[in-house]
Amino acid sequence: MSNEERVQVSQDNGVVRIRLNRPEKKNAFTQAMYTTCNEALKAADNDASVHAVLFESSGDSFSAGNDLNDFLAVENLDESAPPFQFLHTLAQVEVPIVAAVNGLAIGIGTTLLLHCDLVYSSDDAVFALPFVQLGLLPEAASSLLLPQICGYQKAAELLLLGENFDAQTAQQAGFVNHVVSVERLPIVVSEALDKLRKQSGKSLRISKHLLKQPAESVADRISREATFFAKALNSDAARQAIAAKLQKK
Repeated sequence: MSNEERVQVSQDNGVVRIRLNRPEKKNAFTQAMYTTCNEALKAADNDASVHAVLFESSGDSFSAGNDLNDFLAVENLDESAPPFQFLHTLAQVEVPIVAAVNGLAIGIGTTLLLHCDLVYSSDDAVFALPFVQLGLLPEAASSLLLPQICGYQKAAELLLLGENFDAQTAQQAGFVNHVVSVERLPIVVSEALDKLRKQSGKSLRISKHLLKQPAESVADRISREATFFAKALNSDAARQAIAAKLQKK
């Protein structure tokens, strides 16, 4: 199977789908797969017509993590390597990111979700952050993001013990929005994507940008929001959307 087949990228009506397509290996990531995902994310972020990116998968798992044999074959795994390039892009893109998770979501299969904006999981999903068990360290800024999302003690439990946990635990931890049956997962995800398609693409990106900003005073955030709000209100798209709302009343 070629790398193009291992990650399938398509675009339809404002949504870019990045499908991990290595089901025989539980969609474990190779260096080449990271490169394809990175390029797809950058292209989507540079296309103003794109309202959302969806990470999904083929087979019975989202991703079993990194292909360790592939990683061990890399001589110099520094920050210029494909995985870290992908993670930097993932953390910086302004287009909203949605994830549909089923089956195994191990390692990067979980840490990737910390950067997503909407995460939908099937009730059979199994998550794990087994870095310490492998003698490795947390990745994808999970040592920063996980305590912010679920609190220090829960983050320490998940990262230091590295044990498997279920979809309900992931939802309670705060990085899964909804847990549904395997059968309903594609339906619920499709409904969410349809809602994003109907929103202003520019407003979606600016809102995400604001949500991702570092902590600041309330006064500073009001000022930051006011700057964007004024620009948005003066746009033709916003005025047309407001006028359409008023006509419906």
